[in-house]
Amino acid sequence: MERRSNLIKQLDWTTILLYLVMVVCGWFTIYAACYDFEHPSLLDFSMRHGMQLVWIFCALALAVVILLIDSKFYNNIAYIFYGAMILLLIVTIFISPDIKGSHSWIKIGSFSIQPAEFAKYATALCLARFMSRFEFDMQKTRDILSIAAMILLPMAIIVAQSETGSALVFVSFLLMLYREGLNGLVLVLGFVAVVFFVVVLRFNNLPVEAGMNPPIEDYGYLLVFIGVALFAAFMLLRYTRDRICIRTLVLTNVGIYAVAALVRVFKPEWLRFTDAGFVCMGVSTLLLFVWSLVKRRKSYALIGLLFVATVGLAFSVDYAFDKVLEPHQQIRIKIVLGLEDDPQGAGYNVRQSQIAIGSGGFLGKGFLNGTQTKLNYVPEQDTDFIFCTIGEERGFIGTFFVIALYVTLIIRLVIMAERQRSSFSRIYGYSVASIFFFHFVINIGMVIGIVPVIGIPLPFFSYGGSSMWGFTLLLFTFLRLDANRMEILQQQ
Repeated sequence: MERRSNLIKQLDWTTILLYLVMVVCGWFTIYAACYDFEHPSLLDFSMRHGMQLVWIFCALALAVVILLIDSKFYNNIAYIFYGAMILLLIVTIFISPDIKGSHSWIKIGSFSIQPAEFAKYATALCLARFMSRFEFDMQKTRDILSIAAMILLPMAIIVAQSETGSALVFVSFLLMLYREGLNGLVLVLGFVAVVFFVVVLRFNNLPVEAGMNPPIEDYGYLLVFIGVALFAAFMLLRYTRDRICIRTLVLTNVGIYAVAALVRVFKPEWLRFTDAGFVCMGVSTLLLFVWSLVKRRKSYALIGLLFVATVGLAFSVDYAFDKVLEPHQQIRIKIVLGLEDDPQGAGYNVRQSQIAIGSGGFLGKGFLNGTQTKLNYVPEQDTDFIFCTIGEERGFIGTFFVIALYVTLIIRLVIMAERQRSSFSRIYGYSVASIFFFHFVINIGMVIGIVPVIGIPLPFFSYGGSSMWGFTLLLFTFLRLDANRMEILQQQ
């Protein structure tokens, strides 16, 4: 009894209050999103809001169980749970029914469970266990490769289930890794790779105007080449401070492009600016490798490899877009980039969602008074597009309140993670904060049309038992670990 009394005092009740507020607001929002005049009762369990109430009570019971379990249990069970989830993900591919092209759900009677939601929790525990070992070193190649395998394995299996959106959530672990010592250059390179992918895809798919010289489809590659050159100059200045090397590369590149420009004036059929870019990349790479040997510094060679990798990335964009992505994913990306306009097809959801949010104005239309919502203009408005219901009925004030809830929760999680006494708890806490941040940003981004629709839920607001339980597991396990921090302090 005394132990339970101490646990109650040690819990972070601010975070629990945030959780309860978000769950209740989410339930009322789901009720508004799927409201039916023939089923007005809040406790109608034939409707989605009624079933969500069941999921909520189950989640609360799960939260209590999590808090009552000794905190050491989560460390001990991490590898076992991760292995079990990997096996379950694999089995799901073969036993899951086809639901809108996805094979990620396990049906149990009239209920369905999505293991991918719990795989995030299992991976967070596994990473925390592995990285909290005394002998772990972020600078060791073996440890880095082990971490990459732990993250990429569930990602690959979930992609095989045709759940690309859920798989992308695992990218959020990079934020935790950065906090734990991963070179920030990895994040920068990842961001640069995304930018180059978008630039090539955006400019290489523009319509070609008659008589245009050079053809406009070359501009994507040309912009990437120029971007790589500027980024390489920054890297050289940052890591080598070799101004002579920078000037040599700049003059070489400018000279090659100047010659290319002259050739195109007199003999345009001889050369494209893309060809000049290839020459610049080749010459620059050769010079960097030579300097690496002469000055015996790996940094020059690594920057040279950046040139090679970028060229490979630029010319793999079209293949990856056409061969790897599904047709519905391709059209969603094209709509966001402005390459296509399909207001009655793939762009319908986002268009109607934007209309719903915009029509809410400053104060909103009022509870249950949203026309876009009541007339079912927005598909999936109680799951992935739940935020548009908030925008229409509660307006700017309501959306600001919900965003403030998430920002407060994420900041609270970061503060809690920083105050942990054990590396296991800290790493797990940052994993939880990263997952919530990714879901929050991407879900709202896709609802307002600034990122492609990838189908991930808004934590505690979107309808679904799997997501409710998965996020509850993530949050309350961290609350239990945080309570253990207080126990350690008292013992000291």
